[in-house]
Amino acid sequence: MRRLNGVDALLLYSEAPEIHMHTLKIGVLDVSGLNGGFSFELFRRVAEPRLLALKPLRYQLVDIPMKLHHPMWVENPGIDFDYHVRQVSVPAPGGRRELDQIIGEIAGTPLDRSRPLWEMYVAEGLVGDRVAIIHKVHHVLADGVASANQLGWAIQSEPPDFPAEAIHTAESERTAGGLVRAAGRDHARQIRRLPKLVAETASGVSRVHRRAKERGTHPELAPNFAPPPTFINHVVSPVRRFATAPLALVDVKEAAKALGVTINDIVLATVAGALRELLLTYDGAATSPLIAGVPVSYGDPDRLAGNEFTYMTPSLAVHVADPLERVRLTATATKIAKENHHLLGPKLIATWLNYLPPSVAPPAFRWQSKRMESSMIMNLTVSNVPGPRERGSFGGAVISEIYSVGPLVVGSGMNITVWSYVDQLNISVLTDDLTTDDPHEVTDAMITAFDELRRAAGLSGELTEVSDAMPLARAGNRPVR
Repeated sequence: MRRLNGVDALLLYSEAPEIHMHTLKIGVLDVSGLNGGFSFELFRRVAEPRLLALKPLRYQLVDIPMKLHHPMWVENPGIDFDYHVRQVSVPAPGGRRELDQIIGEIAGTPLDRSRPLWEMYVAEGLVGDRVAIIHKVHHVLADGVASANQLGWAIQSEPPDFPAEAIHTAESERTAGGLVRAAGRDHARQIRRLPKLVAETASGVSRVHRRAKERGTHPELAPNFAPPPTFINHVVSPVRRFATAPLALVDVKEAAKALGVTINDIVLATVAGALRELLLTYDGAATSPLIAGVPVSYGDPDRLAGNEFTYMTPSLAVHVADPLERVRLTATATKIAKENHHLLGPKLIATWLNYLPPSVAPPAFRWQSKRMESSMIMNLTVSNVPGPRERGSFGGAVISEIYSVGPLVVGSGMNITVWSYVDQLNISVLTDDLTTDDPHEVTDAMITAFDELRRAAGLSGELTEVSDAMPLARAGNRPVR
């Protein structure tokens, strides 16, 4: 059996009726070249051997008696495909807006913890001989890196032997006595590690404090642990809305090169520009910088399950009208956030999470989800995940687009995830039904902000067409410019 680590446990315990802790991976398949056409039965014949080979999809949680420790994983011998793989129809006319609506509905229902924590939906009825595969997996099972590796393996035309090790479980380990004894051994190890962890924490905090004094003040950046109130921040509802939009990766790389910053800086500056527009619309002002929670991986880059990440919290310069100044402040903020992250210790917070009390944490998080109108750390989550570099196929169908998004967290009604795929940089936005009138307002604002940034850098405002992608969906059914 395998114990949940502290980050895994946090993602499990923080789930509540209003906060669904699953992630979504969406692949759009062009099935026009399939001989004999596409059918759900054909998909199942191709998918089932691959899904069965993905050992993490057979993992199931086992609770510890009296909640004496974090749950453990056990591996099931098989998968109930009739339950886990489902067929849905996209309503007419079958465009991006209708697909996004279906995905939002799928995102708004929790996973059944009595089963392996994933579901897969085959969405038919899309225009242009397309089918969407929507993979819904609990965050406790896989973070962005692990799920990207799973997807990258699954979409290869000839996937190699799967490298994940199986979880071997003796019958004695699954008994109440065996679970309690294992919990006792783990707690003893944690107690022995505690003095060293306290010393490492004091040292890391001291390093960050000393470096902050050396850098001096940065009044133009948001102070730590003080996210300002915005339309994004409120008690989150259980309803989910979803929106997507593709950008050409070549345009993003060109902007990054012209401005001498990273692609991640361009993404965060674009998010800041988009949020500025939305703040002016919904709050009537954009006077204070926001704080983004940016997941950062620290573990094995080839892992296929589990969570090995923590957060950086860079400032978002939404209070600045000049897009070039937003880029400059973004680059400064991310540099400081990365430096603090390194000085504190990439694994420090994750290690402390191993000490989360299993009996107290879940009810505490449920209480927060119904009352907290703002996170104490960040205004929203912004992720930038590198996806597959080569175009994938599935049973002869070409995968034309890939999107990904993580969950909403307590006090924040928005998650923006950017996922690169071959020559695309694909934007996904998840909100609840209280944050915006239409989630496509956010993707519209992202495209507008990126266009504005490129023009300010002296580049062409004519964005490269993503020819393989479905047509854009504009907020309120506005026509595409």
